[in-house]
Amino acid sequence: MSNAKIDTVLMSHGSGGTLMKRLIEEIFYQEYGSKPLLQGDDAADLSCEEIQHHPGSRLAFSTDTFVVTPHFFPGGDIGRLAVCGTVNDVATSGATVRYLSCSFVLEEGFPLDDLRRICRSMAQAAQEADVQIVTGDTKVVDRGHGDGIFINTSGVGLIPADRRLGGAQCKPGDKILLSGTLGDHGIAIISTREGLSFSTTIESDAAPLNHLISAVLAAAPNTRCFRDPTRGGLSSTLNELALQSGTVMTVNEADVPVNEQVYGACEMLGYDVFQVANEGKMVCVVAADEAEAALAAMRSSTYGENAALIGEVASVQERDGGPKVYLTTSFGSRRILDMLVGEQLPRIC
Repeated sequence: MSNAKIDTVLMSHGSGGTLMKRLIEEIFYQEYGSKPLLQGDDAADLSCEEIQHHPGSRLAFSTDTFVVTPHFFPGGDIGRLAVCGTVNDVATSGATVRYLSCSFVLEEGFPLDDLRRICRSMAQAAQEADVQIVTGDTKVVDRGHGDGIFINTSGVGLIPADRRLGGAQCKPGDKILLSGTLGDHGIAIISTREGLSFSTTIESDAAPLNHLISAVLAAAPNTRCFRDPTRGGLSSTLNELALQSGTVMTVNEADVPVNEQVYGACEMLGYDVFQVANEGKMVCVVAADEAEAALAAMRSSTYGENAALIGEVASVQERDGGPKVYLTTSFGSRRILDMLVGEQLPRIC
């Protein structure tokens, strides 16, 4: 067995024995190779000198699990999605993202070449984000019980002492920015899953946005919050922020960037583009006098060339009946943007 070529995941790959050791060394160590990981200990020994030198600094910590199907899609795969998703979640706190963990649940029979491809994609995304994958775990489940591969990632970052971001910080008069086009990821997944074809390929927007966030914070230090509009899309994200801050948010439909192919696909499928998932876009609420500087910083970043100022924050009026999100349509009318109810697109991330 030890000398035979093995092409798929076996139950023995999760046993803790020689096959598991080979899997870790020949795939995970080979692709990630960070110093803490290569130490081979049960816990990574991490350096946090910044905390010592910057009293009051705080740790940001986030975790997420990825079950997307299919595992490979235009613009990315489950591995890139896992790294980018967790990097972005940690970065929304204003933290410098430092370390990631990754854990795999593999199904018996999953092709090892696909696992290598996914791990390579994760390594490339981590390198792009300037973070290290430092620890992880592997479990193998019986054939038919795991849908190939599930990935859990956790991330750790450092928040400066004087930085406080969050949805509750939004204030009347603030401006709402969006870093790029809506709905690319959700439509890329559903088109691949259902075999839909369009005149041009719709690609997922999965991307690490920590550098974009850093650029915005440098240009607009009075930024209130960041939030990535993943499941539930822009509509759900803004409703969360409105509820946290006790405000009304109004978005101008004409100002929201949407890829023409994505818009057409949503019309055909009966989806509301404002509720479609994104994995490489960021919502930013910023003080009005810094909005142009924040927008310029977004547009100068790798993944922000289509950034736009899409709306503003206002006080709740009696007629509103509480925190709300409104959309001013292209026809000049106004409608409520509701939070997504139920599951529009299952297994999207």
